[in-house]
Amino acid sequence: MTSRLRRSLSALAVVSLAAVPAVGARAQSQDAAGLPLGPANLAETRQTSTLQAGVTLTTITRGQTGPGSTWTVEVAIPSSSPDPDAPATALSDKAGADAAAAKLKAAGLEPRVEDVPTPKLADAGGNNLGYRVRLGSFPTKAEADALRTKVIAAGLSGSSIYTGWDGEPDDVSGSTGPWRVQVLTIDPKKFRGTLDASYGLDLEARETTSTLATLTGATAAVNAGFFVLDPKAGAPGDPAGVAVYDGRLVSEPTAGRPALVISDKALGTSVERFRWQGEVRGIGRPLPLDGLNRVPGLIRNCGGTTDDLPTAKPLHDVTCTDPDELIAYDASYGVATPSGPGAEVIVDRRGVVTAIRTATRGGAIPEGGRTVQATGDQVARLLAAAKLGQRLRIRAELVDQRGHDVRLSPKTTIVNGGPELVRDGRITGTPKADGMAPADNVNFYYGWVHKRNPRTIAGVDGQGRTVLITADGRSTASLGLGIAEAAAVAKSFGLREAINLDGGGSTTMVANGKVINAPSDATGERPVGDALVITPRR
Repeated sequence: MTSRLRRSLSALAVVSLAAVPAVGARAQSQDAAGLPLGPANLAETRQTSTLQAGVTLTTITRGQTGPGSTWTVEVAIPSSSPDPDAPATALSDKAGADAAAAKLKAAGLEPRVEDVPTPKLADAGGNNLGYRVRLGSFPTKAEADALRTKVIAAGLSGSSIYTGWDGEPDDVSGSTGPWRVQVLTIDPKKFRGTLDASYGLDLEARETTSTLATLTGATAAVNAGFFVLDPKAGAPGDPAGVAVYDGRLVSEPTAGRPALVISDKALGTSVERFRWQGEVRGIGRPLPLDGLNRVPGLIRNCGGTTDDLPTAKPLHDVTCTDPDELIAYDASYGVATPSGPGAEVIVDRRGVVTAIRTATRGGAIPEGGRTVQATGDQVARLLAAAKLGQRLRIRAELVDQRGHDVRLSPKTTIVNGGPELVRDGRITGTPKADGMAPADNVNFYYGWVHKRNPRTIAGVDGQGRTVLITADGRSTASLGLGIAEAAAVAKSFGLREAINLDGGGSTTMVANGKVINAPSDATGERPVGDALVITPRR
């Protein structure tokens, strides 16, 4: 889709999405067979419409606010570490929580110490995460904020939290909703359009999901993979993991993490795990590549080579570093490659070296050509391998779990994600394997995996239909999903394979030119790295 976007942007930009009507709309009530969220007897409504042949949209509202969801103050518990700069955290051991509670009691407040049980997943959870300290139970945030000022006056800090966002099992939390979920179903037996992914004009520029839908003439779209957000972590918009568009591998995998594989006709959708191998071959021995189309030295979500720090394993929302890297670029990256110390070799579409930048790196990428940048001790190796007028071969291939090279066709699209949610029709949930359960940071697990957040889910059901799901969150109008709940929701739709895509403020669904969910960022819809787009046949 992205290459076609470049060729026909002006035509696509004027496509009227309103010209694709929603037909066959119907509303229905669901009983206990509804979403596996909250008590089984919660009221649930579903409204389904057909967006185009083979594509249906279902909007689900389940439950309502109950007495179990209130506003409270969650205390930031001071660290017991000897490091004076160690931050306060929401969770602590029992001794740390009791000490914070004692300090609040001495100030005349009435804290409570709560243990936090977490749902069992395939490789994490099923235990007590730790202890938190909370105060008060109020119908409004303003009342919790007023109590929070007293906590601060007592020498501690904290946040006003809505307990409906807790991720404890429902028999502990007592949550009754509401939840708001949107579901796109693409049936390849009836579908005559294209299912693809687009990142816009270049990887390093973020666009909103609605903008990407407009530019591609999409009937519907959802946000897709994880991406770089902070310039300190790389080029904003770059995929933070594997990315294949129109059969072109443009971003390397995060060592073995799961990814969503789709074809443009919505046939053969699957969740797979990949590694990769890449090299530059010129004069002398081949040189192994460290990455594709990213800022050298910065590996978002880690999962790179053995010399990366602090780890070569996946580590979500962490940027690993490596001062000595070899990175290849193509025109998908942007107008110019990253600048800085090092060297860069430029090759034309035939692979012939046309220029060598020896003092600094950074500059234009030739049309149809590529460049290779080197930093640190890789500079001398690259300069020894490249010579003006001679060929420099650049190779990059995906490798599957069996160690076999993956054949990509122009119809193949792959976007990154994680953790895996469903495998062979059974709930899994692999946050530990996928870097979302760091052993030394239970508070990350508490906030990212355990607690309810907006989520975007993708998978394939037993009939071969691709299913794309968004769940609103971080509001009192829709609580969001913990990862265990996301897996249960995926299974409830009969998915035999499912994956969590980027969520939080990125979670967005567009249909007929309108954002139909409620993105959680205070500024509105968030610009993202890429989006899955469903387009009609032309």
